[in-house]
Amino acid sequence: MEETKKAEGFEVKSIFKTASNYIGIPTLIVAVFWIIVMALGVSKDLSLPSLLTDSLNRFGRWGILTLAMVPAIQSGVGPNFALPLGILCGLLAELLSFVFGLTGMVWIFSSAVMAIVFATLMGLAYGKLMNAIKGSEMSIATYTGFSATYLFCLVWLLMPFKDQRLTWPLGGGKGIRQTIQLGQVGVLRIFDDFLSFKIFGVTIPTGLFLVFFGFCFLMWLFMRSKVGLAISAGGSNPVFANAAGLNVDRNRIIANVVSTVLGAIGIIMYGQSYGYAQFYADPLMMAFPAVAAVLIGGATVSRARISHVIVGTLIFQGLLATALPVTNAFTEGLDLSETLRAIVQNGVILYALMQVGGRK
Repeated sequence: MEETKKAEGFEVKSIFKTASNYIGIPTLIVAVFWIIVMALGVSKDLSLPSLLTDSLNRFGRWGILTLAMVPAIQSGVGPNFALPLGILCGLLAELLSFVFGLTGMVWIFSSAVMAIVFATLMGLAYGKLMNAIKGSEMSIATYTGFSATYLFCLVWLLMPFKDQRLTWPLGGGKGIRQTIQLGQVGVLRIFDDFLSFKIFGVTIPTGLFLVFFGFCFLMWLFMRSKVGLAISAGGSNPVFANAAGLNVDRNRIIANVVSTVLGAIGIIMYGQSYGYAQFYADPLMMAFPAVAAVLIGGATVSRARISHVIVGTLIFQGLLATALPVTNAFTEGLDLSETLRAIVQNGVILYALMQVGGRK
């Protein structure tokens, strides 16, 4: 009996060691915590299929926004804390498509095309800024995203549109609403519901996954192209890359353009899934969940892979989707949802940032 217990203990320890070597101890700890939270939810009679469905929806919704971290990290700039720049470009494109009276898939594709144009110009300017302040990219990027968000608050407030679906009821034809329902233009969950199916009560948003994994594949190809390899080389060792004749500054700009474009497209996919376009200060903190997800997935501030994006987004967004209903179930009668969301989200972000230097 004692030998059997020792063998079982050795087997569990071996499995834990293998998993930690493969995905990293921080990633494994957060994954185990997510499983524990789900178990607690089941103990409080919460529906496990519903919790998993919400987790998968958030995973697909945030996937492209998290993917935007890869080119920036690989170029040596670090996590793109200025992700709101791309998000603002995407929101502007969404708004213009709304004004033009477009609907459905036409609305999505026109928004994507305009978002790419806006984000390319924004990414060029942002990339030049990053080249001008080498060594302080992460802190400057954060304030750049904050500044742009509040600058656009003025833009949203002064836009002279007459469409009552867009403007404030008492705004006299000026000022965009805080939130616009995208169901009004027929784009609510178009990709989520495409080829969706249920398995054991869990709804799989097939179309949303196809788009996300399609972009992951395109990013995988891009990072293995001549330009992508040059970006990675410059981020890994800029002195050697310069000596080899690579234009490190230009490659950093390209990486920031790609990251900004992904942020713009990501918010369009997020909006059609969530059902709303949110303006003013809502994009302000959206970079932090994306940064935390890729770090939780196993990335560092200088190296990131597609697998880090997929694993990190699934675990982090799954934890957020699960933790709120579970904690609310344990605090019945108290409206703590927003407080608990902030505690869980920022706690995991802090843990991710504390662990980036200790990866294997």
